[in-house]
Amino acid sequence: MKNLKIAAVQTAPVFGDLRANVETALDLIPGGMDLVVLPELFSTGYQFRDRDELARYAEDLGGDPDPGSALARLTETAAGTGAVLIAGLAERDGDKFFNSAVLVRPDGSRESYRKVHLFMDEKSLFEPGDLGFPVFEACGTTVGMMICFDWIFPEAARSLALAGAEILCHPSNLLLPWCQAAMVTRCQENMVHAVTANRVGTENRTGQELVFSGRSQVVSPMGQRLAGLDPIETGAAVAEIKIMERDKQFTPRNHLFDDRRPEAYRS
Repeated sequence: MKNLKIAAVQTAPVFGDLRANVETALDLIPGGMDLVVLPELFSTGYQFRDRDELARYAEDLGGDPDPGSALARLTETAAGTGAVLIAGLAERDGDKFFNSAVLVRPDGSRESYRKVHLFMDEKSLFEPGDLGFPVFEACGTTVGMMICFDWIFPEAARSLALAGAEILCHPSNLLLPWCQAAMVTRCQENMVHAVTANRVGTENRTGQELVFSGRSQVVSPMGQRLAGLDPIETGAAVAEIKIMERDKQFTPRNHLFDDRRPEAYRS
């Protein structure tokens, strides 16, 4: 059994103010954390007008970080705090763009996930994720990443859990009001922890006002909200969780994974 201190950081970025957005978010990280999750597109803001604008802000996540970039600051902060950081960034890969999450370890190593389920106008900006739902070793356990609208597809969380994830790390820019409750169910049906890091505030750069719902949270495998924030505040929802070997035994005669009957499910 291992105890981990986890934070879901809730921010209010100003679109395009990269340096201030990054530094403000990093300043909200409490001391002594093992794992910290920051929101989707935390450095840029959400509402890109077009792909040309996206191209000006997207970062290459595959090589050495550019000095002063969000990825560089995440790498420096992970090394300085000893925490594993997970954050949402706009990724550039050649002529393609992805809505991505990056995991940065204190030793500088990192992993990436690309959002599979794109929401509304994201479909005009980003390519659908092409990495599937991988899991990674971090903080002495196994974590998986999903981004925002992935929440509504139960296959996302189930894929990560079947692959061995004990913690679902969920950078978000949530608008719809149902996700936070749905993540309680995702935890219960997979017996995993989940950390949803959302943003607050509004954006209206395309004639459509977006109001972000906040309510970042840490949820236990039994669906308990261990920590949470309100719809308007910035800060960090902090919880200490226990990671243990979970055999997914739901009752003495029911196993959440072994009792699955894929042959009965329509493809």
